[in-house]
Amino acid sequence: MKLSLTQLLHLIEEMPAYRQLVEELKRQDGNTKAVVLEAAKPYFIAALHQSRRLPMVVVTARPEKCRRLQEQLVTWSHSSGVQLFPEPDALPYERIASDATTEQERVQVLSALAGINGDASPPLVIASAPALMQKTTPHSEFISACHSIKLGMDIEPLQLLRKWQAIGYRMENMVEVPGTISHRGGIVDIYPPTSNLPARLEFLGNTIDSLRLFDPASQRSLTSVSSLDIGPATELLTPLLSSKSELDQMVNSINLSGCSAEIRQQFQQELAMLLDKQRPPNMQFYAPLFNTDSLLDFLPPDCLLVLDEPMSIAQAMDDLEAQASQLRTEKLERRELPMNFPRPYFTWKELEPRIKEKPCLRLTAWGIGEDEPAYKLNFTSIPSYAGQLPAFVKKTKQWLGQRQRLIIVSHQASRLSELLGQEDIIASPVTEIEEIPPPGSLTLIQGLLAEGWVMNNDTHLFTDAEVFGFIKQRRLVKRRPVPHHQFLIDLVPGDYVVHVEHGIA
Repeated sequence: MKLSLTQLLHLIEEMPAYRQLVEELKRQDGNTKAVVLEAAKPYFIAALHQSRRLPMVVVTARPEKCRRLQEQLVTWSHSSGVQLFPEPDALPYERIASDATTEQERVQVLSALAGINGDASPPLVIASAPALMQKTTPHSEFISACHSIKLGMDIEPLQLLRKWQAIGYRMENMVEVPGTISHRGGIVDIYPPTSNLPARLEFLGNTIDSLRLFDPASQRSLTSVSSLDIGPATELLTPLLSSKSELDQMVNSINLSGCSAEIRQQFQQELAMLLDKQRPPNMQFYAPLFNTDSLLDFLPPDCLLVLDEPMSIAQAMDDLEAQASQLRTEKLERRELPMNFPRPYFTWKELEPRIKEKPCLRLTAWGIGEDEPAYKLNFTSIPSYAGQLPAFVKKTKQWLGQRQRLIIVSHQASRLSELLGQEDIIASPVTEIEEIPPPGSLTLIQGLLAEGWVMNNDTHLFTDAEVFGFIKQRRLVKRRPVPHHQFLIDLVPGDYVVHVEHGIA
């Protein structure tokens, strides 16, 4: 059973500084500052998202911290609304094919912020500084490409297929992964990146007579729906939607005179493919020619932007800009890049004024200058026992006698339950909290959290890191949808395969 700690989010409402912060965020469109213990930030962000019930975008400095934060937020919020906006796979000016999964995840976030997410819950988006810097598709083009299809709608099937191909969908024999479509007689299948399941449209003439979701593995229909929201399947829309004359103007603006003969020929071939509405293998390399907006342009008016350690974010962006500038200089010296090739990213100096225009909450763990007022959330560090279990159990009895609220999230909950039982502290492991634990109680939860904290001096959250001195590391596996029929065609007896859990076989 999946770990669920959502009920614990209500405990923060007992904190006066938190209530005042929430009220100010309701009144104010400008910048607000808060000081929060590093270990408590995932809990605080999840609670704030639950309190506001509005979209939020949280930006961290580094991609690795971004992913850890997302993992913790999924545990705290137990919501499908937590989404990662990943940074590009390639460094600036690098010619490598982009990972389809990365592009789909970015498109899903843009769709959610545009309201095309098929989910009633407001999105909670986590992005790193490199992800925020990356230029993306113009907001106006993305919004204009979003549309709905409905049961009973009159539209010619081939016209619908051409429309979907123009917003990035790939024609396949069978629809199994997001971003694909197929056509068989009077049946059209589509798998929008924003949908958990693909949809099958059956036409009677030019009328949609049936609209059903189906299982991509078995291809069997599951349930009927009356409508389906459809957004783009790519982050690079302009070359697909623009006219030939518009593309000619963009492509011809690139000055290839400084490139070597080999590189000039490669550019000419790939730019010709773009003019012919084809996708070069390294399509994302050409994104700076067409993409002009940032994630900030997709934030709805009621969206709260949260900057986790703003100074670190600015430093990370400056570091990436310096690295990218060095790469650009080296490529120009080797005659591998046109002199006027546009930057694929925004700098901190370009983004900072736009950030100030948004409702923004700046988080820091160590406080800020005396002249900058901030809400100081009452979280403090929790003591570590590093495997000294007798001392931990003794202290637990003392805390319970003082009417303190104890919550322990442990991968070894059964072992702790036995140790506590020997001291007449009865606590059976659970995986879900159905109501707020009362003062003077101990709640033992089977699960995994990174760090604990003390809140309001009366609520103690322990994890394995504090109790045992270590925590079992999760193996983060990036799941990639793969067409099953293609995988089985390519697989022959004697091939080695790597199982996601069991390894090579």
